[in-house]
Amino acid sequence: MADAKKTNALQKPLTPSAELAAVVGSGQLSRGEVVSKIWDYIKKNNLQDPKNKRDILADAKLKPIFGGKDKVSMFEMNKHLAGHLK
Repeated sequence: MADAKKTNALQKPLTPSAELAAVVGSGQLSRGEVVSKIWDYIKKNNLQDPKNKRDILADAKLKPIFGGKDKVSMFEMNKHLAGHLK
């Protein structure tokens, strides 16, 4: 059984890949912090599809994180982010 003092998955410090670090910074971050920083980046750079706010439009920095896709849904985005955290 898991120790009650252990941090949950969203709070555990993780190291971003080089591609992800280009957006969120290279320090260790929790999954929650990574998602928050990605959303800040998306909003600052106006990368939500105006026709469907659930879709994220990839720019040059996000494309490698999103597996080369031009557009991902916000649900897909979390799956892609997971692959860039260790």
